[in-house]
Amino acid sequence: MTTRLPRELIMFGMLGVLIAIVIATLGAAYGIRMLVEASCYAILALGLTIQWGYAGLFNAGVMGFFAVGAFMTMLATYPRNDAFWSSDAPGQLITIGIYALIGAAVIWVISQLHRIGLPRKLRSLLMIVTIGVVYLSVVGALDPVGDRIESEMGFVGGLGLPVWLGWALGGAVAGLIAWGIGKVCLGLRSDYLAIATLGIAEIIKAILKNADWLTRGTLTVSPLPWPVPRPDELGFVLARASYLCVTAVLIAVIYVLLQRAYRAPWGRMMRAIRDNEVAAASMGKDVNRRRLEIFILGSVLMGIGGAALTSFTGLFDPSGFLPLNHTFLVWVMVILGGAGNNLGAIFGAVFVYILWTMSEPAALFLFDIARSLGQQWFDWQPPSDLDSRALQMRVFVIGLTITLVLRYAPRGLLPEKLIRHE
Repeated sequence: MTTRLPRELIMFGMLGVLIAIVIATLGAAYGIRMLVEASCYAILALGLTIQWGYAGLFNAGVMGFFAVGAFMTMLATYPRNDAFWSSDAPGQLITIGIYALIGAAVIWVISQLHRIGLPRKLRSLLMIVTIGVVYLSVVGALDPVGDRIESEMGFVGGLGLPVWLGWALGGAVAGLIAWGIGKVCLGLRSDYLAIATLGIAEIIKAILKNADWLTRGTLTVSPLPWPVPRPDELGFVLARASYLCVTAVLIAVIYVLLQRAYRAPWGRMMRAIRDNEVAAASMGKDVNRRRLEIFILGSVLMGIGGAALTSFTGLFDPSGFLPLNHTFLVWVMVILGGAGNNLGAIFGAVFVYILWTMSEPAALFLFDIARSLGQQWFDWQPPSDLDSRALQMRVFVIGLTITLVLRYAPRGLLPEKLIRHE
């Protein structure tokens, strides 16, 4: 009688061999850097797999929550700008913030006026007018302050807080934004959530890109501090290995907590809502509230993943937030690994990111062979821009991979396992 190896062991074994080949070919420094970036993407994939795999929520705006986490870690951890804090600009910004909070409170009160008999159409009209007045007032007061900060102080700067606190704030603010989106959209059809998250992601990117007084816009902010000593202190290999240990521990903690939640009554309830919303509601479950919980939780993880990756790169660049890299790629990781399987999300993140990063050097290697053989055998003159096309092979390789997986493993390479209860 033969013992069949678990599928997970086989897949991770093959992944380990692939990682070893990369490190042996390109060196330990490059390989460990790739693993650190892949581990940050694994946190993003875990956030998405619980939204889609646990509750069936289609989040098309992963980039937005990534950007929020990146911005918050920059704002919290970057060194203080003494020129800003020694001026009266902080007080002016606080005053404007108070006015904005008062305006938000007035808008909320107007939204509740239907409870005292005000017609809904009139309430909606009052809300639109009030939102317009509050927005124009806040922007009108903020513009001159922002212009002054840019011209005299450069930008606001950071708060000089510990890196772990910046990551926590990134997750918290991403969760707060998810709460606002979920309160509006989760009670509607599922496609509204996809539209809302996609739109919010682009709005967040536009704000961060154009608020030069807050983010330096296209000028970027660097270097961001690390939670471990940087390469100039330990060397590239040891410093990146230390960072990898931090992200690996973070993934392990998240994985254990998510697995416990998955096997708990809460997890069974989420899957019941995903599989049959009407039946779950008929059993007295608050479907919208539970969906909101899972949407917030997944977005918190996305914010943490974005913060961790931005800290590692050491650069905050609002122009670098791309739907292809920070939404589509994460979806490929989840689909390929297996939606609803936390281990599959981790596997998919590492495997897809290796394909993503190695496609260009592999394409350059194949182009060199084709150029050499073509000239020798057929006197072929290759295009002058042949090497520049290697980067485009990323999209081709990822597209081909996901096509093959959907054809031969439609539930992913490590599909969700159904838990039977006696």
